[in-house]
Amino acid sequence: MNSGKYENISDGELLERFYLDHDNQWLGILLQRYTLLLFGVCMKYLKNEEEARDGVQHIFLKALTELHKYRVDYFKSWIYMVAKNHCLMKLRDKQGKLVSDITDNLAAVLSEREQEDRSRHMEKNNRLELMNQALDELNAEQRRCIIAFYMEKKSYQEIADETGYTMLQVKSYIQNGKRNLKNLLDKKMNTHQ
Repeated sequence: MNSGKYENISDGELLERFYLDHDNQWLGILLQRYTLLLFGVCMKYLKNEEEARDGVQHIFLKALTELHKYRVDYFKSWIYMVAKNHCLMKLRDKQGKLVSDITDNLAAVLSEREQEDRSRHMEKNNRLELMNQALDELNAEQRRCIIAFYMEKKSYQEIADETGYTMLQVKSYIQNGKRNLKNLLDKKMNTHQ
């Protein structure tokens, strides 16, 4: 087929013709247009003329296979990415998968760290929920004094002034409330494991 008579037809039009009748001649014209570009990409990455020529052939075959499976709108950028990916895969294979191993190891470490962070976050939320439940189970005086002392950071005197309890009662409610809270939390933690 004389591709010269099709040089005024855009890539998009050639693709449309291919998608309409699935005739590989349209792809042949397209691929012929980009042979030098593909060869240049392969040379840039592979730095070996024979490997670059082989690369172009592999890219042609991949393009023929892939374009039958799904639509491509921007052929030039798509074929460039196919070529680049082919070359990177070749380089990775050549280097004994070093790049792949480093990337996989880094991804695994990051994934592990994210998993640990997520697990810690869930554990913290779980503890807070159990703490709230345990606080609700304390008697009113102990709950009021514990919240005022530990969460609102008030002194014994401020709590006594606010509640009308004596200083001795405030200290007792906090001490007993703390012990009861610990026991309730221990019990709840053991049932949630």
